[in-house]
Amino acid sequence: MHTVLATESEYDISPAELKKGSIFGALSETGIQYLLENGVIHRVMEGEEIFSYGGQGNSFHTVLHGSLDFYKQHNEKRTRTRTVKFGEAIGFVSMIALHERAGSLYALEDSLLLEISSQLFSDFHDNHPFDFGILLMNLSRDMARTIRVLSNALVENDVIVKRN
Repeated sequence: MHTVLATESEYDISPAELKKGSIFGALSETGIQYLLENGVIHRVMEGEEIFSYGGQGNSFHTVLHGSLDFYKQHNEKRTRTRTVKFGEAIGFVSMIALHERAGSLYALEDSLLLEISSQLFSDFHDNHPFDFGILLMNLSRDMARTIRVLSNALVENDVIVKRN
């Protein structure tokens, strides 16, 4: 993983382009620029690990370009549960829940990511409260979509949940 400046990116990561992604949709250009300038932009190569199971969940990543695969770990079983694409986020649940990473994340292709730490998330709230509300709504909407996909997979695979 290599850290790059927004101005060094070979991809179009202008606020106008990023607004096309679900996480940045409806954010102001000023808010998006603030996140780009204060977050950490990583260039990752295909197959590279971004974070691993059990690691600290003190940040989340948004995909500025490319795609990632998330592998959920449960006991000794590891399963790919989702592909994260442009404009989507991953790691938000661990950060908000204050727990360790529940799986590992790998670059499916050469990608560009924006890492937003819990400190930056808090600072964004303080400095851009209106945009923070929109960002939180966008993250919640994406989380709800993921829950729907995963619960549909449980039904399709006829997974029985035992009650205590």
